[in-house]
Amino acid sequence: MRSGPAKKRSCAPCCRRTATRAGVLRYKVEPYVSAADVYSVAPHVGRGGWTWYTGSAGWLYQAGVESILGLRVQADSLVIDPCIPTAWPEFCMTPRYRGAVYEITVRNPRHVSCGVAAVELDGASQAVSDGKARVKLCEDRGVHAILVTLGPAPVR
Repeated sequence: MRSGPAKKRSCAPCCRRTATRAGVLRYKVEPYVSAADVYSVAPHVGRGGWTWYTGSAGWLYQAGVESILGLRVQADSLVIDPCIPTAWPEFCMTPRYRGAVYEITVRNPRHVSCGVAAVELDGASQAVSDGKARVKLCEDRGVHAILVTLGPAPVR
């Protein structure tokens, strides 16, 4: 067992790059924004560039919301197809679409990375297709609860 304060670690690459004085002096840009570039050619290896660049924010959004949390709007449906670390027991998100609010809970009782086993909209079971949840979007300005359970698809 270690004594003394535990060292905090962040999963954000920019925070790791500035975890030490040497890292701060090398990175040279704000650690709290998304940098579009981190140079890999001498003499600027590890230096950040193009901070506050809106293009990098868009890519970060797409990676986080669409690729990891798996949330996409396709035509008149909300598709939920997460790809998460197996250690995540669940996560929640609350997107809004044309006045309607969707309170989404994704549970991961089997500790899998991907694959939707079941989905409910306002307590009613919905069909799962190809391991993805697909829920028809509403424009009723109501609040809707979506419960997604990850795991292997049920055998039919």
